[in-house]
Amino acid sequence: LIATGQEKIQKDFDPLIPGFKYVEFNNISAIKEAINENTCAILVEPIQGEGGVNIPTDDYLQGLRVLCDEHHLLLMLDEVQTGIARTGRMFAYQHYGIVPDVITLAKGLGGVLPIGAMLVSAEKADLLPPGSHASTFGATPLVCSAAIAVIDYIMEHNICALVEQMGRYFVERLQELSLKYPSLIHGVRGKGLMIGMALKINGATVVNECLTNGLLINSTAGDVLRFVPPLIITREEIDEACEILDRVLLHS
Repeated sequence: LIATGQEKIQKDFDPLIPGFKYVEFNNISAIKEAINENTCAILVEPIQGEGGVNIPTDDYLQGLRVLCDEHHLLLMLDEVQTGIARTGRMFAYQHYGIVPDVITLAKGLGGVLPIGAMLVSAEKADLLPPGSHASTFGATPLVCSAAIAVIDYIMEHNICALVEQMGRYFVERLQELSLKYPSLIHGVRGKGLMIGMALKINGATVVNECLTNGLLINSTAGDVLRFVPPLIITREEIDEACEILDRVLLHS
């Protein structure tokens, strides 16, 4: 709750725990200025989801890793949205040639079942001895079995490669729409099957019209359509989605 940095989520839960600082995404200089003698960690999404599917520059996470090493800080990555093959790698940090100290997982880890996990590197594992960080409802056999099945399926069927392939195709189709409707669309960005289309109009209206026509998407940051389809989506389903979006944009 404190880490999110979103006032709309925090506003009814005062007083909040002090000690967190929030800085601009993809801005190494801002991070450097925020670090002081009390800083213990940097927590960041490798790709912002709720913030509008914002993709960092290639050197951003690498720069954070260097900063954390220099100042003896933990690098903690929120991979709740990006993890488990969503971006074409098992974890999004693998695109950037770094290894974090901590990552958090949920969403895709259990398919449709509720599960979350926090993974800690071997070098930092002694910070959390057994029993020191637990959950009353954690590690239930049902959801853990589901998570194992999800991971096994992804590995055995090379889903990461499929996600990369379908992600490229989806972006290409969306870029065609961007060229067709330059007065409505700023552009398209994404990695794998985590894709955003930045609009010049309100996203909620487009989302509602798409739903009426059989396409389920959402908007973030007010004007960014977010596409996070099933990892096993087909070309035919992508084509159908883009045809629906095309019809909606035509009348927007």
